[in-house]
Amino acid sequence: MHKPNEIPLQVPPGAAYETLDERTQKVVRHIAGRKHIARNLANDFNAKPSFGQRAADEVASFGGSWTFVGLFAATMVAWVGLNAFLLWTRGSTFDAFPYILLNLFLSMLAAIQAPIILMSQNRQSQRDRLAAGHDYEVNLKAEIEIMLLHEKIDQLRDKQWGELLAIQREQMDLLRVLLEKNQRATP
Repeated sequence: MHKPNEIPLQVPPGAAYETLDERTQKVVRHIAGRKHIARNLANDFNAKPSFGQRAADEVASFGGSWTFVGLFAATMVAWVGLNAFLLWTRGSTFDAFPYILLNLFLSMLAAIQAPIILMSQNRQSQRDRLAAGHDYEVNLKAEIEIMLLHEKIDQLRDKQWGELLAIQREQMDLLRVLLEKNQRATP
């Protein structure tokens, strides 16, 4: 087993172990120690989200659902329908046609919902960055392992070629001896 700074293949080729970035050194240490680098990132990130983080995730989840769109459309239709009904039956409404009160409520909803959704998106971005970094490490380890396998296969192939050439030389020598015996035996 190699020590991390004795890995036969260095990344990038020719670079000293100390010159590699921290993530690449980590991958090289995992290869040298024959340790897994893959892990469950859900366990790393979701240790215990705070109440606010859980709430932000739930609001973003609900705000981006068809249920929310349906309820939103139903509320708008009900609001306009109720105002039309009141106008028809009583001659006045609680929120006349450009629906300024409805517009105020929708603006307040958007003002509250937008930062909460952004908080949830920030958490998702952190998860994505963590996953991308982990994917990079796994891919780099796989690439280095493949390069090491290629190197081993090349060494085996070179060794086999050397052995084949030695066998071929031995066969040629034997054929030469047989030909010489054959030539001496025939007058």
